Amino acid sequence: MSAHTPPSAPRSLAEALRARDEASLAALLRSRPDLITPVPTDLTQLATRAGTRASVLRALERLDRFALQTAEALAVAPEPASYEILLGLMAGYARDETVAAALPRAVATLREQALVWGDDERLRLVRTARELLAPSAQHPSPTGLGPSVQEATAGMSPGRIQEIVGAAGLASTHDSVSAVGALTALFTHRKKMAALLAKAPEAAREVLSRLVWGPPYGQVTADPAAHLRWLLDRGLLLPTAPGTVVLPREVALHLREGRAHRTPEPLPPAVEPAATHGPQIVDATAAGQAYTALATVEELLKDWDEGGPAVLRAGGLSVRDLKRTAVALDVPEPVAAFWVELAYAAGLLASDGEADERYAATPAYDEWLERPPAERWARLAEAWLLATRTSGLVGGRDAKDRTLSALGPGLDRSAAPEVRQRVLTLLAGLPQGAAPSAESVLARLLWERPLRGPQRDGGTDDLRSRLARWTLSEAELLGVTGRGALSSQGRALLGAPAAAHPSAAAEPSGPGDKLPVHHRPGALPEPLSPTEQTVATAAAAQLLAPLLPEPLDHVLLQADLTAVAPGPLRRPLADMLGILADVESKGGATVYRFTPASVRRALDAGRAAADLHAFLTAHSRTPVPQPLAYLIDDVARKHGHLRVGAASAYVRCDDDALLNEILADKRAAPLRLRRLAPTVLAAPTDPATLLEGLRAMGYAPAAESAEGDVLITRANAHRTPPRTAPEPVPDGPPPPDATLLAAAIRAIRAGDLAATAPRKPSGGAPTGSELPRTSSAETLATMQAAVLTGESLWIGYVNAEGTASQHVIAPIRVEGGFVTAYDHTADEVRTYPLHRVTGVAELAED
Repeated sequence: MSAHTPPSAPRSLAEALRARDEASLAALLRSRPDLITPVPTDLTQLATRAGTRASVLRALERLDRFALQTAEALAVAPEPASYEILLGLMAGYARDETVAAALPRAVATLREQALVWGDDERLRLVRTARELLAPSAQHPSPTGLGPSVQEATAGMSPGRIQEIVGAAGLASTHDSVSAVGALTALFTHRKKMAALLAKAPEAAREVLSRLVWGPPYGQVTADPAAHLRWLLDRGLLLPTAPGTVVLPREVALHLREGRAHRTPEPLPPAVEPAATHGPQIVDATAAGQAYTALATVEELLKDWDEGGPAVLRAGGLSVRDLKRTAVALDVPEPVAAFWVELAYAAGLLASDGEADERYAATPAYDEWLERPPAERWARLAEAWLLATRTSGLVGGRDAKDRTLSALGPGLDRSAAPEVRQRVLTLLAGLPQGAAPSAESVLARLLWERPLRGPQRDGGTDDLRSRLARWTLSEAELLGVTGRGALSSQGRALLGAPAAAHPSAAAEPSGPGDKLPVHHRPGALPEPLSPTEQTVATAAAAQLLAPLLPEPLDHVLLQADLTAVAPGPLRRPLADMLGILADVESKGGATVYRFTPASVRRALDAGRAAADLHAFLTAHSRTPVPQPLAYLIDDVARKHGHLRVGAASAYVRCDDDALLNEILADKRAAPLRLRRLAPTVLAAPTDPATLLEGLRAMGYAPAAESAEGDVLITRANAHRTPPRTAPEPVPDGPPPPDATLLAAAIRAIRAGDLAATAPRKPSGGAPTGSELPRTSSAETLATMQAAVLTGESLWIGYVNAEGTASQHVIAPIRVEGGFVTAYDHTADEVRTYPLHRVTGVAELAED
């Protein structure tokens, strides 16, 4: 340990983790759940895992913009760097007060995430993070800075280095190391550097200004111009390859006034309201959208009630079937894809698994229909909020350039639930009735999760931005928002408090101050547990229920063969009216039209004319119009006069004149009818085709059985076998709950005790982390002595699978070839066979 290192300063990340309390370790494991999958054996293994490339990349991607800028500044700072050096890189020579005030929070975040360790005098970025963020020729730094003078001159000849030192006005040295040090000291001395640059030609200063904010590399010819030669001679530009020069980091920092970033962003951009509406208007609008959402899903599944579209060989819905669905729902195709995916996510729709596989409603759909409207909406809203399937991707291309289809594979995006939760949480932070602009929401999300790559500086075409835009539009379709503002039921769905402005938390004031995650600017709230989400969903349904219109038990019949439903209808009335009439228009009031075909459909379903008259009389607030009564009686009189059966198919009728009329009709030619008897015609086609053909000609035939009885054709509702809703695809391991965290920390601490407990030196005890080796007699004697004295021992153990491990135990009893002991490593009493103990060593008294 050096004289400048405080005795308490950790020498490694493992030591820094060892010094943490339980709450701090729990916060680390909660924010980086990949570190406990599986649970590490000790803190050294935890530190090793925290430094792996995959884990560090995941942690960096979950930093907010300012925390990431802080990590990028540490990557170009000397290692280790003091807090003051870091503050200079972030706040510049002028010491921006806003940056200075926010920096402690960023450092605390990096420490908590185990990306930075060490005290404020010796801050160290985890090696993997430094490799990812530090500048190199292959991977330029996000700061735009290039290599340091020492790195850029690593392959330069000593003579050339001395020439540069002399041209810069410095005394020559005896070796290259001191020469590079003197040049670095010159470039980091503000007054001397200003004096040197004051002598530079104007064209030379122009070159430096073009390189200062990056990229720091430029091209020169074999015979550079005079102003370039002036820069090269003094080391203000250094060659890195033939024809390529770089601006040294120290020179760029001087020109930047000490700042590593052109625009530090210490504070998240505010989500500003673009419009404000009354809370009652927002809730009423959202409730109307919620009712429309229920009606749309019901209409979709009713359309697929007898078996929906076929499943593609690769899975999913064909483009043609999606277009047909969009036409049936009277919505654009992307919106139709959203409703189809929503029904699937809620478990109401699935494939039937038959040989000719088709989509159909599930048995859960029938149960869903029987629930109150508010509860049905809440199920849809919860499924949407938690689903990883993303309907906005439908029609796009996957990595293999295949079209992504609705209900098909490749639509899961693990970030979708988090983005939806975050977008709605941002809306919940505004005053009730306030609707933000999409641009301000996107700007906030980009600050909280900045991109890593070409689009990281304000790009809006990345997946998270698209997910945010889809969230805003889908929330409006579903009724979670109304007029762009979060509704009361949407707020309840999130489990958000009713208050519009949450109380502000205190900011840290010094370098060592730390804040809990949920109090930090930019920190995302913890997702609700399944139990909490169930409670929140029930609360949302309770708030929505009084806002939905009450179902009606009547319609208004009109003389033009239409019926007007002035609101939602009760289910038996709606089902019967859907058979007896066709929907002509939708909106605030639904208009049904009665036609001969629709009346015949009701008669085919087994209703008699008297039943239809009684139904309309009971459910109409107006008298049944005479034209409608005549229509029903006329269709009923003709219904079943012709009989169609299987010959392949035949037509029989007691009126042979009617059969003559059919045979003479040119429209019957495609049916290829021929007379078998005066009252019977036969056709080489199936009965269903013959029925449709005769109906198209204006007749009203009825199907009959082999016994001659009229067949009643009822709607044959097709259902899949019981299906569960698709499980969300998580982004890595799920966050651990409190029980798992406590158990994992206890196991890690116990394993660390076994790995780091001091051992008494003995001839049989090895050094380092090797297992102790003692003879069987010595092992038995030491165990028996420990039972009497109550001391703890360090043992090596090999299990039945041949896996070696070490434990710290307190022996309780030794008998029958077994030792029963309290195992500090496992924090429980265990029994070990003595023949599997490789050796034993006593622990040092300290």
